[in-house]
Amino acid sequence: MAALSILSTRPKSSSTRLTRSSKIFKTIIQSIQQKKGEYIVSLDLRKIPEAVADFFIICQASSHIQVKAIADFIREEVAEHCQERPYHHEGTQAMQWVLIDYVNIVVHIFLPETRKFYRLEEMWSDAPQTEHAG
Repeated sequence: MAALSILSTRPKSSSTRLTRSSKIFKTIIQSIQQKKGEYIVSLDLRKIPEAVADFFIICQASSHIQVKAIADFIREEVAEHCQERPYHHEGTQAMQWVLIDYVNIVVHIFLPETRKFYRLEEMWSDAPQTEHAG
């Protein structure tokens, strides 16, 4: 779970709480959809005291190339439309699990077998989950 280690050293969320209608949230979901990401789920972590972000957005891709394409497109679209750059990103070497940390939203892009192994949705099962059409 090396990819989650960065979450313990990052800045705390600002006092501005995000919602599903926030521009950055919508931009990330639309970016994943445009690059044909699959099984897109958002976890609402706002009512979980130990949570490190307001939302996790999780999706999967069918290949390493698609993982990269989704990650790159999210960063480009959020920079262009929301004027935000990630606080941190990792996993771009192996392209099995790419994490993009926008402090209040953390995006996880998985290959299917890696997603099954880490089971983030189960780990955060007390968070309300929303599925987004892929």
